[in-house]
Amino acid sequence: MSAESTEHDFSAGIEDQDVSVSQDDSSAKGSAASRLEEEGDVAADYLEELLDIADIDGDIDIEVRNGRTYISIVSEEEVEGLEGLVGGDGEVLEALQELTRLAVLSATENRSRLVLDINGYRQERTGHLQKIAEDAAASVKETGKPVALEPMSAYERKIVHDAVADLGLASESEGEGAGRHIVVSAD
Repeated sequence: MSAESTEHDFSAGIEDQDVSVSQDDSSAKGSAASRLEEEGDVAADYLEELLDIADIDGDIDIEVRNGRTYISIVSEEEVEGLEGLVGGDGEVLEALQELTRLAVLSATENRSRLVLDINGYRQERTGHLQKIAEDAAASVKETGKPVALEPMSAYERKIVHDAVADLGLASESEGEGAGRHIVVSAD
């Protein structure tokens, strides 16, 4: 066998391996997408049952993006019961999100990172968190001193960390449990 044909045979083997890796990647992505869709269906069923028990009207929307399931409960009208599911400062929403994650875990045996929103609370809160990050960044730039922010959930801290990084500053989470907060600094 000549060196030329050996190289050709070798590269043909490599191409075959690349194809199988690509197929494995696409099946892994497909299974992850189907797992997220199943997660959304289980969460929606759980939340629909909860809304029925509480006699609260609302539509449930499921969206999968960035490797996460996003569930929204919305109503075109002002529904007092939905506002109660958010609570002051979103604490009821956070608890309901955790209960929904537990329902998904129980049904699928997979941990869930789903995000629950009710009547656009999280979107509104994201705008507020952006403003908090901008104000803290402005203070740090003006005084050069670190700024400690209010305690917030891991999801909210992620939003603030991203906003601070976009503004060219550093941020770090400090504290434990419910007191975990962000400190924004110049370095």
